[in-house]
Amino acid sequence: MRERLFLLLILVLSGILLSFATQSISISYDEANIFFNGNGFIHYLAVYSTQFLGQNDFALRLPFILFHLASIVLLYKIGKLFLKKRVDRIISIAIYALLPGVNGVALLVNNGIIVIFFSLLFTYLYLKEYKVASHLVLIVCLFIDNSFAIFYIALFAYAIMKRKTDLLILTLILFSASMYLYGFDTGGKPKGYFVDTLGVYAIVFSPLLFLYFVYAMYRILIKEEKNLLWYISFFSLVVSLLLSLRQRLLLEDFAPFVVLSVPLMVKVFFNSYRVRLPAFRKLHTFFFITVLVFLVANTMLSFFHKPLYAFMNEPSKHFAINYDIAKELADALKAKGITKVMMKDDKMALRLKFYKIERGGNYKLSLQKEIEEGYEQIDITYYGKVVKTFYLYSFK
Repeated sequence: MRERLFLLLILVLSGILLSFATQSISISYDEANIFFNGNGFIHYLAVYSTQFLGQNDFALRLPFILFHLASIVLLYKIGKLFLKKRVDRIISIAIYALLPGVNGVALLVNNGIIVIFFSLLFTYLYLKEYKVASHLVLIVCLFIDNSFAIFYIALFAYAIMKRKTDLLILTLILFSASMYLYGFDTGGKPKGYFVDTLGVYAIVFSPLLFLYFVYAMYRILIKEEKNLLWYISFFSLVVSLLLSLRQRLLLEDFAPFVVLSVPLMVKVFFNSYRVRLPAFRKLHTFFFITVLVFLVANTMLSFFHKPLYAFMNEPSKHFAINYDIAKELADALKAKGITKVMMKDDKMALRLKFYKIERGGNYKLSLQKEIEEGYEQIDITYYGKVVKTFYLYSFK
């Protein structure tokens, strides 16, 4: 009973934080493009949600938050199959819920959290030996996103090593179908992005936790039993790092599979911790607390990112700049009674469209001061720092 209360508490806190974050960010250009011009699964999720709840940021992001919360429940159920102690399972889902990369894909309009959910759903069904249901999920994954090709590779390797003939045949067929439907981009000149890829993984996990993830994967490789979660995470990591030697990768194609390793990291840590006498656990305790502090700090920084603008000389280099400004600009225009405006910036125009600011009318919005008189200046300010300035001209 107490374990379920902790699970519920984590779900509630995660839901509250993400719901709060929906009010502090704006729709990005990529998200607006998916919303207005897309035709995939996430497009319809976002559109139908806003049709029911109104065209606002909370409704736009709610389906992805719900998929995130469902993923926490699935990871908890999977953890019960690997982790014997209740505290280990609670820590596992708490760490997962705090991962900056997971919270990022849970909040934004993208396929990442959908990929995580279906990967966990397959894993749970397969480990519970619901073969037909798990195989149906694998087939459905083919039509959700092209990144599942990596998932099929990992499962293929697992099927070979564990001699699972039915899974081997199915994943081979699905991988071939994925290559036929989506292909695989290897264009451009070969160029190494290995360090960049490591950097992005460090952001996804937080730096210290990523180092421990690498250690845990290696330790399991050489010493411990390799289960389904290990094959999924390890092969996703290895394939992404190998490909990064040649080209820049979309980490959203790989990171969703790597974060599934959280229960394994918890298991490796506590196995090492508990075999030691209490007097020799101090180093492990210090390491755990340090990693947890850095993880919480990284996560809170992603949720409460706007105060950073106050300390930046170049606000345009802020990591979340693409998810700010548009909502505040739309509010400033509406406060002046303006619902139509002409502008050259197609990306900002599409973002403003989500907030019911259409193109046209008797006003022009520009980033440049075009004449010395007859304009209104609109400053977008966060914590006393002017982040962006727009100039509004009237043609009435």
